[in-house]
Amino acid sequence: MSNITEEINKRRTFAIISHPDAGKTTLTEKFLLYGGAINLAGSVKGKATARHAVSDWMEIEKERGISVTSSVLQFNYDGYCINILDTPGHQDFSEDTYRTLMAADSAVMVIDASKGVEAQTRKLFKVCGMRGIPIFTFINKMDRDANDTFELLDEIEKELGIATCPVNWPIGSGKRFKGVYDRHENHVLTFSDTEKGTKEGETTIISMDDEETLMEVLGDEALETLRDEIELLDGASVEFDLDEVRRGKLTPVFFGSALTNFGVEIFLQNFLKMATTPLPRISQGENVEPVENDFSAFVFKIQANMNKAHRDRIAFMRICSGKFDATKEVRHVQGGKNMRLSQPQQIMADERKILSEAYAGDIIGVFDPGIFSIGDTVCMPKDNICYEGIPTFAPEHFARVRQMDTMKRKQFIKGVNQIAQEGAIQIFQEFNTGMEEIIVGVVGVLQFDVLKYRLENEYNVEIKLEPLPYEHIRWIENKDEVDLAKLSGTSDMKKIKDLKGNPLLLFINQWSIGMTLDRNKGLVLSEFGRG
Repeated sequence: MSNITEEINKRRTFAIISHPDAGKTTLTEKFLLYGGAINLAGSVKGKATARHAVSDWMEIEKERGISVTSSVLQFNYDGYCINILDTPGHQDFSEDTYRTLMAADSAVMVIDASKGVEAQTRKLFKVCGMRGIPIFTFINKMDRDANDTFELLDEIEKELGIATCPVNWPIGSGKRFKGVYDRHENHVLTFSDTEKGTKEGETTIISMDDEETLMEVLGDEALETLRDEIELLDGASVEFDLDEVRRGKLTPVFFGSALTNFGVEIFLQNFLKMATTPLPRISQGENVEPVENDFSAFVFKIQANMNKAHRDRIAFMRICSGKFDATKEVRHVQGGKNMRLSQPQQIMADERKILSEAYAGDIIGVFDPGIFSIGDTVCMPKDNICYEGIPTFAPEHFARVRQMDTMKRKQFIKGVNQIAQEGAIQIFQEFNTGMEEIIVGVVGVLQFDVLKYRLENEYNVEIKLEPLPYEHIRWIENKDEVDLAKLSGTSDMKKIKDLKGNPLLLFINQWSIGMTLDRNKGLVLSEFGRG
């Protein structure tokens, strides 16, 4: 057992969240560089080299330079085994980010120093708050002219409702960025520039008591500003409290530049010390401890066609407890069947490595013949574990989907169904018709572009999307007590059903929901689907 305990305690599993263009992908690559997982960091835009970002694998992502799906990266560093869950930065994909956060034990929030907290960061942070997990902040792009440091911290506290505690402090920004001051060690770290994606670079440590060297390296003005800011900081900032960090109430803040490697390794080292080992998960009201229980996991993501050569579906599972052994049978709880997980693999973007074992905290991808759904539990056959499901976000945008070539009906149905099972879109039908009329609901409008692109490129089906004016969706909780045909609604209401035949109502106006409830005594509506 001690070997399993040791392996689990080495694990750190975290998600990276940020606004698009805050430098999340560059930071991820630098982590991989320090862990020896890659030798050269490639830029997303492919300026320095022809490589795309390691974590962006879908063609549409490469074309647009944004992440639209979450990928999983694993590497070793300094005795730790680190699982990074890269999330889409765009708010249109906040549902995917939420599911990914369900599989993480903490989150790293990347903020652009010249832009501060942006609108999309707020939405993604709310998603973090729903999970109540520890958040670590890396304020990036200090090599460019940045906002006032105190104002940046103030903005995080006000906008995101979380206390901040700077672990280090920047000395200047842009061309005047000299390095960072380490508050705990009371010394200054200066860096030699490390361009072109290499990690080698000289880090010089200067004690705050070494006046002569500080004057020589920083200059009179920068040193005086730093001393003033330290005094202000010591008087005004919150004391560091690891318990508060782990409760998600206090975020440790670090400054640096992922592009030039300023402060990246310091951040990684500190983060690994502060972040927790894999956390217990709740099954039927009880905690399932990672070390004390046999293998169990839950599905948090399903992705079809990750590899054009394979045309397969991968179910991503977060291992919650124990050790996974590929030779042993497990129980798929929702399917009620014992099975062996087929082709278990560790996935590095679109590269795969078949695994024979993995531990709590790890993320594995398994071949899915179409039996898994998001939120499903797998455990040992003798165990009675069933993890809490992952809530579905209510779509906010709707469109009718028309296929251009009716001869490709079969591919069309297969495509929309598979993409819907991944959780990126939700599909509905007109209440009184079959699958001829399909209505798609998404959380963010960019999902429509992804749907169109993927149907064309992966299923060879061309579609036309006709936007619908509806903005609000409600499931009927007491469907067995309601005769939908006799339901008295408003002129802007539409009756639809999901693929399981559950009745739903779409509304253009928010006030119509209340009016419909008034007109139909006993009707119970819900914002979430229960499946």
